[in-house]
Amino acid sequence: MPRRPLRLRTAEADAEVRAGLDRIRAEYSVPGAFPPAVLAEAARPPAPRDGRADLRGVPFFTLDPPGSMDLDQAMHLERRGSGHRVRYAIADVAGFVRPGGALDAEARARGVTLYLPDANSPLHPRRLSEGAASLLPGRERPAVAWTIDVDDAGRITGVDVRRALVRSHDRLDYATARHDDGDARIALLGEIGERLIAAEAARGGVSLPLPEQEVVHANGGWALKLRGDLATEAWNAQISLLTGRAAARLMLDGGVGLLRTMPPAPAEAEARLRLAARALGVAWPADASYGDIVRALDPALPRHAAFLHDAAGLMRGAGYTAFDGAPPGQAAHAAVAAPYAHVTAPIRRLADRYATEVCLALAAGRPVPGWAREALPVLPEAMQRALRRAADVDHACVDLVEALLLRDHVGDVFDAVVVDVNGDRTGGRVQLVAPPVFGRCEGSDLPLGEQVRVRLEEADPARRRVRFSRTE
Repeated sequence: MPRRPLRLRTAEADAEVRAGLDRIRAEYSVPGAFPPAVLAEAARPPAPRDGRADLRGVPFFTLDPPGSMDLDQAMHLERRGSGHRVRYAIADVAGFVRPGGALDAEARARGVTLYLPDANSPLHPRRLSEGAASLLPGRERPAVAWTIDVDDAGRITGVDVRRALVRSHDRLDYATARHDDGDARIALLGEIGERLIAAEAARGGVSLPLPEQEVVHANGGWALKLRGDLATEAWNAQISLLTGRAAARLMLDGGVGLLRTMPPAPAEAEARLRLAARALGVAWPADASYGDIVRALDPALPRHAAFLHDAAGLMRGAGYTAFDGAPPGQAAHAAVAAPYAHVTAPIRRLADRYATEVCLALAAGRPVPGWAREALPVLPEAMQRALRRAADVDHACVDLVEALLLRDHVGDVFDAVVVDVNGDRTGGRVQLVAPPVFGRCEGSDLPLGEQVRVRLEEADPARRRVRFSRTE
């Protein structure tokens, strides 16, 4: 069994990874270069907006993955009595995109920015997404500024949204910004983040603490790592969720908008999960909710990891819901346990530009612009299509690197955890202890949530597939 983390380091391996990524681009029709007409529009200065609030003196900062250039959000946090005030500046992409123009049409066709390990396929030309619209430090930028007050229980007590001019004063990243590094901004983010997490739990919401597989290119090679276990990421996500909840409430009160929705899990699905908990030895008291159980688990423990993978099945059916008039029958997002909207990533996600424009109009008591209102009915399908392609591309990239990492180790034996079992008990899925690879595993009566030894039977980069069998 390999004793060290596997990494693709040679020039030949690098060429194979890049060739595989190019095949994925072709297979999923990942957009390439922008047409000249789109680039020409992107080169124009933003449309003038009179009456912007001048917030250039507010010491906003950004917090993103290391190396990010497409910075949608900047925040400023402060205590107000026993509560807090959150200022969240969002890139004002609508100031750069002419409704009905070439840039607008191209963004509608793309839907989202696609991230591949070697390069991204941006929603907007880099001149905007990593330049004129991005909230880079030290640059004056047009923004949409949300001001949200929350009380000591994490409940929203006041909301304002308006166009502004901002200047981010500092750029932080998840890897280096820690609660214990002495930065008062991160300490305050942690304070607010934990209150919002507690409020989410009180509402019945839940965030699955499952790290995600990620392909990384560093130190001269390609490898896999698990990402998503940093507290700063969870706190930052809560600021975005807070803003999305405030936006949804504005739109519901105003009778028009675009929500991000997810229905509650069917009762039979939760009943099946309770059976899985019993099989795994995960205590689930009768008076405890699904969220209570999830929050108490440690994904580093094999049985807990298996339960969490099973629990992800309850979070299905997320989509976009447009409405104009009566509110939709299903207005809430089950994981958030409240109505919620996407408004915080307009550089990278198409829907946010439209939902933000609706919120600005409603907050100011103005009619919603026709270009935004008319687009609402077609956005749900366009966004689902774009997000489906993004998920497919992500999975394909991980599958490719998994197969390349393991190709020379067919026949080797690895330690693994059984995270899923087929209904007929003839096989399932396992996660290797190292490297963090998931794959099909053959073998009868695989013990769900237990650590087992598995032999690698197949690692096929062309088919992007790995397959194991259980060894006795």
